Amino acid sequence: MSRRNFICAAACTVALFHCVPAIPAANKTAPMDAPDAFKVDDRQVLLLTHAVGAQIYECKTDISGGMNWVFREPIAALFGDGETVGRHYVGPAWELAEGDIVEGKQVAVAPGATSDDLALLKLDILKNSGNGILKNATLVLRLNTRGGVLKGVCQTAGEFRAEPYSADYVFLQ
Repeated sequence: MSRRNFICAAACTVALFHCVPAIPAANKTAPMDAPDAFKVDDRQVLLLTHAVGAQIYECKTDISGGMNWVFREPIAALFGDGETVGRHYVGPAWELAEGDIVEGKQVAVAPGATSDDLALLKLDILKNSGNGILKNATLVLRLNTRGGVLKGVCQTAGEFRAEPYSADYVFLQ
């Protein structure tokens, strides 16, 4: 399947965090195997992407004078059907190669599978631009996280570290 076909026909049934492109998005609601707090069973899946990238952290001094790693921003490539279909960056924002851009705000959180894995997130989409598959998106979920949590002591204020991660991002209407 080409990148354009994946984006334009990105109908997915999400079960156990797997995507099966098969049913046109306009005809399918999303049975989600996501945390109960996310409550998305009645939502329609518009697009599912797999992200691979890094969480960027900065070493900062806290009010007691100690040094701590503080999350700064994500940077990741979004993949669909083995091809790059977009990118994820600070905002948080997701931008598709076809031109759609959405920005979100966290509304719910659940722990990742291990202490090394980023939290699972539910984000309301606050801003949409473009006329593609995400133009009617209202929600995005970050699921199936692996890595991304930076552990250890930082020594120098202003130092940056990139901690590798992967996740699935599900865009819903």
